[in-house]
Amino acid sequence: MSAPTSPGPLPDLTRPDVGAALFSTWSVGTPERQRAAVDAIAAAWDSRPWPAPELLSYNLYEGTDGDTLMHHSQWADEAAYHAFFLTQRQQRNDAIDAAVPDIKRLGLAYYRHYRSFQAPAAAAQGATTDPGLFVVVEIDFNDPDPQIRRSWVDLVIEALESEPDQGLLSADFHLIADGERHLSTDRARVLNYARWTDVEAYEAALAADGPRGGGSSAWDRVLDFPARVGASSRSYRFRRSFVRPSAS
Repeated sequence: MSAPTSPGPLPDLTRPDVGAALFSTWSVGTPERQRAAVDAIAAAWDSRPWPAPELLSYNLYEGTDGDTLMHHSQWADEAAYHAFFLTQRQQRNDAIDAAVPDIKRLGLAYYRHYRSFQAPAAAAQGATTDPGLFVVVEIDFNDPDPQIRRSWVDLVIEALESEPDQGLLSADFHLIADGERHLSTDRARVLNYARWTDVEAYEAALAADGPRGGGSSAWDRVLDFPARVGASSRSYRFRRSFVRPSAS
């Protein structure tokens, strides 16, 4: 099986009508099962009516690790997702599991968009153009105060504006929603959804000596931020979007 030939538009992460941005990860095991799962997800969604007007978009990404899939959905509000969870989510998952058994669902978290950075190169490429690579970084903090996370994101954007990574097109920072235990999102976390021109540019940034070459006080403050306790990242390629039909 192969990925769909018409993936659809990339999501606009800054759209103001998104009240809840949900990110989840599945582990499927192999590149062959990744492709089969993408096809099964597409079949499950394409064969059913759009579940709710409050679901604005649902987007699917394939991990470069040959194992994971990332799901990113944009909802007008959290309550609409919970209604979908109770009445429609399981039937879609059952259909997918019938095609690709033993999928491991690694967790679901609920975020709100906070701030964005866009490199000059991104304007030329276009925000809705599929870049070569998406990298999603989850950054953990040991202080539950949301203002701590906002301050850290502000520092990162200041550093990017003064000394950007070559090849980074944009970075959209999300703050995890506090207290939503149904979604296990009570961690103090920031999620950065970054668009890169290609794998080579991202790997070059990782290999760079020091904070973007060293000597940058803004990057020093980012890296030495006292409440930041760890980070993890995965890289993806865009595979499919499902978008709310236009009202007739």
